[in-house]
Amino acid sequence: MKKILTSISLCLAALAVNAQTWPDKSVTLVVPFPPGGSTDQVARAVGPKLTDKFKQSFLIDNKAGATGTIGATFVKRAAPDGYTFLVTSLGPLVIVPHLLKGMQYDPLKDFDLVTVAVQSANVLVVPTSSPHKSVADVIAFEKANPGKMTFASAGNGSSDHLTAELFWQQTGTTGIHVPYKGGAPAHTDIMGGQVDASFQNINSVAQYIKGGKMRALAITSPKRSPVLPDVPTLAEAGVKNVEVASWQAIVAPKGLPPAVLEKAHAAFVEALNDPKVKEQFTSIGFEMVANTPAQFAAFQQAEYARWKKVIETGKISIE
Repeated sequence: MKKILTSISLCLAALAVNAQTWPDKSVTLVVPFPPGGSTDQVARAVGPKLTDKFKQSFLIDNKAGATGTIGATFVKRAAPDGYTFLVTSLGPLVIVPHLLKGMQYDPLKDFDLVTVAVQSANVLVVPTSSPHKSVADVIAFEKANPGKMTFASAGNGSSDHLTAELFWQQTGTTGIHVPYKGGAPAHTDIMGGQVDASFQNINSVAQYIKGGKMRALAITSPKRSPVLPDVPTLAEAGVKNVEVASWQAIVAPKGLPPAVLEKAHAAFVEALNDPKVKEQFTSIGFEMVANTPAQFAAFQQAEYARWKKVIETGKISIE
């Protein structure tokens, strides 16, 4: 018994020292998408703040592919020592697991949750040349022409893809999903009139809307956005239960020492709440979240169940 107690004491002491000295070498922030997107922006905003705080490099590693699951699988398999984190969108954590078979990780069991960093509404946009001036116009067209109107997305399983599916379910309409390899090519074709509509992250298209290159019809938030105050919510436009937020979050491999998780959480939240970082994100339509691991866990469970229902109801598959 004495030997067991001694071993436990030594383990606890080692964990305490680990937390006190963390980080004593470079930390990797894995982004499971290409550079330039919303998730990558979050990692590149907090990375320098953490580098300055700890005098250790916080390096960005973009491991894109398979709708974010390559990067997520890499982090799941990494040592739970506080030197590898995943900065991700909601897709790999609550959407893609319902769409892909043979997943190499369980999003509800294989990660220690750190914080939801930011969230933003999606906005229904059409080309400025479109005849549709309102949500009512879109619904009327879809009902008169079922399965004809094209909706672009940043890819299969993305929040803009699933928002369109939810919109169709709630309005009793159908359309054609047109997936792109990222938001940028989708934006190009929306502005060029090659596709009819899209539910894009507000932060990614606000400049095009303000510049007259896209027409915004409604946003998916419960209230209007200060970035686009003249754009109504979908509820105001008569479509209920399509309140959707795209979000970015930070997780670690399962088994992170509790004291390291606590220290890392405090550091990430501090970086997110830096005035310059907050201004960078709120000015383009993001809402800062920076919640606790417990709040994140409850939120993930709710989002996981919600998108599972949408996918099953719509019989959606990407394989």
